[in-house]
Amino acid sequence: MKPLIGISTYLEKSAAWGVWELPAALLPAGYPGIVQRAGGLAAMLPPDGPDTAASVVARLDGLVIAGGPDVEPVRYGAEPHPRTGPPARERDAWELALIDAALASGTPLLGICRGMQLLNVALGGTLVQHVEGHTSPVEGTFGEHPVKPVPGTRYGGLVPEEFAVPTHHHQTVDRLGNGLTVSAFAADGTVEAVELPEPHWALGVQWHPEMADDTRVVSALVRAAASRAAGT
Repeated sequence: MKPLIGISTYLEKSAAWGVWELPAALLPAGYPGIVQRAGGLAAMLPPDGPDTAASVVARLDGLVIAGGPDVEPVRYGAEPHPRTGPPARERDAWELALIDAALASGTPLLGICRGMQLLNVALGGTLVQHVEGHTSPVEGTFGEHPVKPVPGTRYGGLVPEEFAVPTHHHQTVDRLGNGLTVSAFAADGTVEAVELPEPHWALGVQWHPEMADDTRVVSALVRAAASRAAGT
């Protein structure tokens, strides 16, 4: 049986389809698409009360925390930078609760872009609120740059070579969260991947694997989720 992978969603005040324009919980199609290509079943998780997160995660075999808006700096004890975006407090609270539940239950977890940043914040780390050169010069598109793995890490075992990845972010890890290890860097030293050691399966990547053809990272999540579901 294919493992069930939950993916957190965007909560937007207005989205349009057909003749309708209404509030919506939505997700770029690349996220469920790459989970499906990697052999998993994709389930969209709209924001809910943080007190429901443990019950939701208990029904999943794996969890993806998707990209999205900036994490509110108050979450890591900082004042907002002039370039930091408006807060998404409901989403912050929901996704942090999902991360806590996944870590507590041993549910395999992949954080993508904002998801990596939230994983770091959930474990007591902080963020650099603005870095240059990691977004596309064309608004609404992704840039690309090479990422270098750290040998001996989980990510380094999955993708042992330097690899060009699709990217669109302006924040990244500053102080590393408790227990996390850096497993990839950009050429300018920006942290590009973090992970927890065994027995956890928790990995965060700063780029957007859902916007590329390479499924190695998401396939590893799906394998870990399948193994957990099978009790092995």
